[in-house]
Amino acid sequence: MVPPLPPQATVVVTDTTYWGRGYGICVVRSPSLKRNLCWTEVEQETAVVYAQSLKGLQERGWTITAAVIDGRRGVARVFEAQNIPVQFCQFHQMKTVTKYLTRKPQTEAAQELRKLTCTLHKTNEPDFTTALVKWHALHESFLDERSPAPGKRGWQYTHRRIRAAYRSLKTNLPYLFTYQKYPMLNIPHTTNSIDGMFSQLKNKIAVHRGLSRERRFKLICAILATSSKRPTQKDH
Repeated sequence: MVPPLPPQATVVVTDTTYWGRGYGICVVRSPSLKRNLCWTEVEQETAVVYAQSLKGLQERGWTITAAVIDGRRGVARVFEAQNIPVQFCQFHQMKTVTKYLTRKPQTEAAQELRKLTCTLHKTNEPDFTTALVKWHALHESFLDERSPAPGKRGWQYTHRRIRAAYRSLKTNLPYLFTYQKYPMLNIPHTTNSIDGMFSQLKNKIAVHRGLSRERRFKLICAILATSSKRPTQKDH
């Protein structure tokens, strides 16, 4: 049996994983302690879920010094409201850009933007910002190209996916290098700690196919508890 942890100050990594539609587990994990601090059944990943998790941990005496998140809209504000530094996962940012541009983009603008995004892990905010501004200035006329909207009257941007990738980077930029602003906190710049744990969890659950939702959740709790203190919300 894993002994319970005394409440203390820690950086947390938090994310949600799903089994099909409408059933997921939101987990808050301390990467430095290598323990899951709490988890909750969810139907949707919302800011409210993260706010409840944060409140529950604080009521138990935990001090959250920083939070690493996947960048879902609204979640950053949950922590910012309490002056907790927020780091967006650079790996998730890379996935978002790749979703829009693919791994092998065809246009020069897209190729350059993806190449720039691949430097996230080895650059800093001032240099990345400068490079992103230069990229936009170089390709601004290309990005502003319009074409007839299919099946509709009017026009639309021709390169909407490239624009979306750029907008994502520009919007998330204030959160992509938080770990460099607080070196004393040792903030991870990805959610890899929790992503790896999710992979192991799903592999173990997959062995027990056909479980009811209630039994599946009990098994999830047992697995998560092998490396964490007992859950705190709807969990038991």
